[in-house]
Amino acid sequence: MKKKWWIPYAFLALPLTMYLIWVIIPIFQTVIISFTDWDSVSPSYNFIGLENYKMLFYDYYFLTSLLNNIKWMVGFVIVAIPIGLGIAMLMDQKFKGNKFFKTMMYLPMTLSFVVIGEIWTWILEPNHGVINEFLRGIGLGNLAKPWLSDPNLVTYALIFAALWRQISYAMVLFLAGLQSVPTEQVEAAYVDGANSWQRFWYVILPALRPAMVIAITVNIIDSLRAFDIVFVITRGGPFYSSSVMANYMYIESFNNYNMGYGASIAVIQFFITLGFIIWYLINSFKKEDNL
Repeated sequence: MKKKWWIPYAFLALPLTMYLIWVIIPIFQTVIISFTDWDSVSPSYNFIGLENYKMLFYDYYFLTSLLNNIKWMVGFVIVAIPIGLGIAMLMDQKFKGNKFFKTMMYLPMTLSFVVIGEIWTWILEPNHGVINEFLRGIGLGNLAKPWLSDPNLVTYALIFAALWRQISYAMVLFLAGLQSVPTEQVEAAYVDGANSWQRFWYVILPALRPAMVIAITVNIIDSLRAFDIVFVITRGGPFYSSSVMANYMYIESFNNYNMGYGASIAVIQFFITLGFIIWYLINSFKKEDNL
C-alpha cells in the first residue's frame, strides 16, 4: 500500500504550530516593540527607532546587569566545568557506594532554581545562616559577612549558590562523555608508560571534546538567562548590584511599565545567546564532517 506523503507533516503540524505561536511570533513581536515607547498599558505606541538601544549604553543599571552576566558566565565556565569534570572522573571509577554518591551528586539537578534560591536564602542569611553560624562555630566569626546585603559580595554569593546545581549538570554531561572514551587507547597509553596526567591530557580529554563543547555552550547560555535564583533571593538588589539582564528586563517591563525598553534588553540578550548557539552548531557540523 502506498504511503500518503502528508502523514509525516500532519504529525509535525501541531508541535510546529505551537512553536510558531509561543516562540517564533513572540520573538518578532519583541523586536518590533523594542523600537517603540510602549508602556504595556496604552492601546497605542510610537515608533522611536533606536532610542531604546542608545539609552542602554548610557544606563548604569543595564551595564551593571551585563557585567554581572559576564561574571556568571566566567563562574559557570571556569569553575563549574573543571569541577564537574573532576567529579565525573572520580565517579567513573569503580568503588563501593559509587551509585549512591552519583545519586547524591546528581540530586541538585532535580531541583529548580526557585527551590535552590529558597534553600540558599537560609544558608546565606547573615544572622543565623548556615555559613555564618559555621564560621562562628569554628572560631572564624570575623569572616562572617552579610552575603546578600553587601553590594560587593552579593553577586558572587548568588553565583556560588547557582554553581551547586550547575556543577552537577556538568558532571552528568562528562559522565556520559566518558562512556565514549576508547578504553583500548587508555590501556595502550598505560602500557607505553604514560602516567595518569598524560593519559588524561592526551587520550581522555580529546575524546571528551564533544561533551566539552556541549558543557561550555549550555553553561554559557544558562549564565546568560540567569533569572530565577536572582529574583527569588535578592530581586536584583541591593541597589541593582546583583541584577542580571533578565532580571533588569523584567523590572523595566512589568514593574516600571517600560515595555519598549525592556524589549530592547531582551533583544540584546537574545542576540548574545544566539551567537553562542551558532558557535555550538558550527562545532557540531565540523564534528559530523570529520566522521
